[in-house]
Amino acid sequence: MNVSSIGEDIRKFIVTTFLYGQDQQNLEGAVSLVRKGIVDSSGVLEIVSFLTQHFNISIEDDEITPEHLDTIDRITSFVTSKLHG
Repeated sequence: MNVSSIGEDIRKFIVTTFLYGQDQQNLEGAVSLVRKGIVDSSGVLEIVSFLTQHFNISIEDDEITPEHLDTIDRITSFVTSKLHG
């Protein structure tokens, strides 16, 4: 699985789950999902659940941080590192 397909899967999940299918053209990869009000703390847990199931990775409690999960770009990078780590 390449980085762009990982990013697209993550973007589709976020758009479907949190934006109710309303694709935001301005939802750039570097936009903070928390600061923009797209995701709250329970939403972060939904993202973690999606990532573990969809990509078959394990995520430790101490890895659930904004550095890993606050933007589509960061989530994509985090998942890529888990898959190819």
